[in-house]
Amino acid sequence: MINRLKVTFLFGMFMMLFSASMHAQLKQGELVDGIAAVIGNEIVLESDVNEQMNYAKQQGASNIDKCEFLENLLNNKLMVYEAKKDTLIENRSAAIKEQANAKYSQMLAQFPDEKAMLAAYKFRNAYEMKNAIEKIDTDTYYGQAKYQRITDKADVTPNEVTDFYNMYKSQLPEIKDEVSLGQIMMFPKLTEAHKQELIDKLKKIKQDILGGETFESQARIYSEDPGSASNGGLMKNISKGQMVKPFEAAALNLQEGEISDPVESEFGYHIIQLVKKSGKIYDARHILLLATPTDEEVATAKKKLDSIRTLVLDGKMTFKDAAFRFSDDKRTKFNAGLIPGADGSSKIEKETIPGTISYELAGLNKNDITTAFEDIDERKRKVVKIVKVEDMIPAHQITLETDYDRIKQMALNKKKSEMVEKYVNKQLPTTFISIDGRYDTCNFKGDWKKESLKK
Repeated sequence: MINRLKVTFLFGMFMMLFSASMHAQLKQGELVDGIAAVIGNEIVLESDVNEQMNYAKQQGASNIDKCEFLENLLNNKLMVYEAKKDTLIENRSAAIKEQANAKYSQMLAQFPDEKAMLAAYKFRNAYEMKNAIEKIDTDTYYGQAKYQRITDKADVTPNEVTDFYNMYKSQLPEIKDEVSLGQIMMFPKLTEAHKQELIDKLKKIKQDILGGETFESQARIYSEDPGSASNGGLMKNISKGQMVKPFEAAALNLQEGEISDPVESEFGYHIIQLVKKSGKIYDARHILLLATPTDEEVATAKKKLDSIRTLVLDGKMTFKDAAFRFSDDKRTKFNAGLIPGADGSSKIEKETIPGTISYELAGLNKNDITTAFEDIDERKRKVVKIVKVEDMIPAHQITLETDYDRIKQMALNKKKSEMVEKYVNKQLPTTFISIDGRYDTCNFKGDWKKESLKK
């Protein structure tokens, strides 16, 4: 029963699919392997069911019931089917198609050529793969939109939260050791001499291209962009607004075939060649030299952060104010530097803290601040940080006193699931349903089998 409740909370009707983005990306080597069910004109593939089960296992679920996961997907597909008929939900077909083209280009940049990518993902041609990406994004958009429409007015009162807790408290999991952390992060600044060195190198590369070398060969030799260097720096079907502003401004101010002067962005320095432009979509090549700081530049940044730490410890500035004034981390600088946890709160399970930060926190107590240390960000760029221990929460059983917001969210999710379940059951009698015979022994919560037999 405890495990079933856990599965209900983590992977219940729609919440798992939408929050985890079931098909956030296509996976190499996977091949569509048959139809599990049809709802209206929407299809559930057998691979969809297996993927959801694998995701649940990765999140710690056990005793997994395949029928339960199929029913979750049946519910979702019915939502998508109904959403496409809902005139109050905006039709975003054009934007989704443009987004699919952009994703295709991003994926292509990871391969030496298009043929290699199509083979890896088991598609016969680009049209087929783009359609698959578009279908995934379409389902995600319409499913989320319908879910929000149905649950928009959902709320729970304090009494309902208490009732929920009293009903399920024996089944709620124990909270592991947690911490609340704040950080101030900086990108080490390059010296003017270092910047000029990168600019001069790019100018020399540009002159070599103008003198007869090909942009493609120079990109393969010099570019430090791991996504496009092996493809001669080529990025195809870039949507307007997709790239960082300095890159896009430079690219769109070029004539086809023209090469820009060195351009600075948050990634480093580029030269860009516009290959072709059609409306809001364009193809471009670039050569990137990363703005990788030297040991001396890292040391200078550490020294500055340690001086900021001293100001905070001496009471001359709050950590919140220091984060707002000095941090380069846009996610946290406007929120007192607080690092968000997996559930969106400021609480982080200690065992999930990255090794570099965990090492620096060893032996620290509440309100202590680390000295400045070197780390890397999600884009693998060198950064320096100081981290403050805002709070330390020992492992404990969930209670209303210590975890009210968590329990409230659980109660709200349950109410939303009930609202969606009620909506789905109302639509079943008027919806075409066909479920593959391999699921004949399933005992669904809804009347899926009964309605399928009617059709």
